[in-house]
Amino acid sequence: MQIPIFTVDAFTNRPFAGNPAAVCLLENDLDEDLYQKIATEMNLSETAFIRKLNPGDDFSKSSCFGLRWFTPVSEIRLCGHATLASAAVLFHVQKNTNSVLSFMTLSGELKARQVKDHIVLDLPLCPAYPQELKEVEELIKAAVGDMSVQDVRYSPDIKSLLVRLSDTYERSVLEELKVSAQHFMSAEKTGKVKGVILTVKGNSSGKGHDFYSRYFAPWYGVLEDPVCGSAHAVLGSYWSEQLGKKEMLAFQCSRRGGELKISVRSDGRVDIAGQSAVVLKGNLTV
Repeated sequence: MQIPIFTVDAFTNRPFAGNPAAVCLLENDLDEDLYQKIATEMNLSETAFIRKLNPGDDFSKSSCFGLRWFTPVSEIRLCGHATLASAAVLFHVQKNTNSVLSFMTLSGELKARQVKDHIVLDLPLCPAYPQELKEVEELIKAAVGDMSVQDVRYSPDIKSLLVRLSDTYERSVLEELKVSAQHFMSAEKTGKVKGVILTVKGNSSGKGHDFYSRYFAPWYGVLEDPVCGSAHAVLGSYWSEQLGKKEMLAFQCSRRGGELKISVRSDGRVDIAGQSAVVLKGNLTV
């Protein structure tokens, strides 16, 4: 069996930056173990599987598809960058004619639309709640050492700990921070954390970024995710509240780096917009 497959760099307008995702186009469901085998083989933070929901559906004409995401070790409930990559394949490669695409996922219905040279994702907003510091002290120390921490929150939606560094730190401090994410799992004692978001306030006077972040998920086999859309569903909620803003510009400070436009809506959703670059087209033989 031949499966069309693409690699798309998300949240960037140039190849080899942003966050790469593999995207597979499926005519029918695969054997359940095959999804994970393909994702493990691709060895990217996420592999997305777009599935026709009905026999008569068409990747160029239909507006609603099934969508699943797998890391190299497990299936996950929400992935922003691989959703953006999936929409990019349908819009830019398959030349899908619809203005809005819907994806049926484990996180419910997600939508993507084109706005000029960006794709806008309609995602659930994920609040982060105050976290008892004692419970996660060891994990925070593993992440940031003796750096000054201003706030700690927990998001049950994506099981992630948000650690805000002191406002005295610049973006460069976050970028240069040496993080050994493989130590996180032994330092995590609560059993509820599956990802760590490090963030620092930006300098948004003028056209700067409102905040910066890095994201680590070794529990899912991803030591550092280059640009994470779902983490920004948490960050968007948090920083909107902190800054008193609904529209924000964010930058994820991984080695590859990526920019996201965030718009917090009043209906419990968030629009996250980014650009994309398709860098590989081919077929899997399975």
